[in-house]
Amino acid sequence: MNADSAVKIEGLHKSFGRVHALRGLDLDAPTGQVTGFLGPNGAGKTTTLRVLLGLLRSDAGTVTMLGGDPWTDAVRLHRDIAYVPGDVNLWPNLTGGETIDILCRLSGPLELDRKKAMLERFDLDPTKKARAYSKGNRQKVALVAALASRAPLLLLDEPTSGLDPIMEAAFEESIREVKAEGRSVLLSSHIFTEVEKLADRVVIIRDGATVESGTLAELRHLTRTQVSTVLDGGASPLATLPGVHDLTTVDGRTSFSVDDDSLADVLAAVALLRPQSLVANPPSLEDLFLRHYGDELAAVGNGGTR
Repeated sequence: MNADSAVKIEGLHKSFGRVHALRGLDLDAPTGQVTGFLGPNGAGKTTTLRVLLGLLRSDAGTVTMLGGDPWTDAVRLHRDIAYVPGDVNLWPNLTGGETIDILCRLSGPLELDRKKAMLERFDLDPTKKARAYSKGNRQKVALVAALASRAPLLLLDEPTSGLDPIMEAAFEESIREVKAEGRSVLLSSHIFTEVEKLADRVVIIRDGATVESGTLAELRHLTRTQVSTVLDGGASPLATLPGVHDLTTVDGRTSFSVDDDSLADVLAAVALLRPQSLVANPPSLEDLFLRHYGDELAAVGNGGTR
């Protein structure tokens, strides 16, 4: 295993009868970084996390986490990970505080100051019984336990499900602190902006296989920048420039996309046309994602099935 990887997966396969959940998936989560793990429901994210948790045994491929095998070294590895699922179930007769104490102690001594700080940050009353908690508060219990621990690796599967925007901001602050401490995070999420703010690297999967992986800067080279401008000199000279695509002018505003390697030359040409305003947006994480799933979303929009 690469010593700089908290999680390293190569060629992972897992089937359930005739259903192939994972088809040669590759994933590298570097130590001390946040790795975003993206894909729609059914793509294989949760199956991958269950393999990492030692709940499922892979059919083929290699999986190494924190220097061990999740299946054969599960007991040792579970002391070094904190897991937050997207739908948290708690012991109904224990209070939130009691549950947090138990979960924290699974990965080391309980640090009361850290627990208190996280309870305040997430505005959670630890004295209530778990059965009285809403979905959002159950989610907070798992988050407080994970973030109050010193676990070297956090496995997070839709961790902000059920949280309001203020609590999402508290989560983002906490993950930045985890990263600053040199700990590692594998973050599975449907919220593109959340991953875009937090992730150092992104892995996008489709039908159980990896289709893109790398830093956001690396992945952005795979698609185009969107440009919108109002030009005194008119837009016609731009139409024939190499790298310019889908040029349109509506009510005096010209919009087009431009290939990354042509961006400097095209913007220089725009400058000669005396722009009154200019906005150039690099592709978002959602744009990158839709390169692989846009056809499926179009089918849904046209009444098709997923």
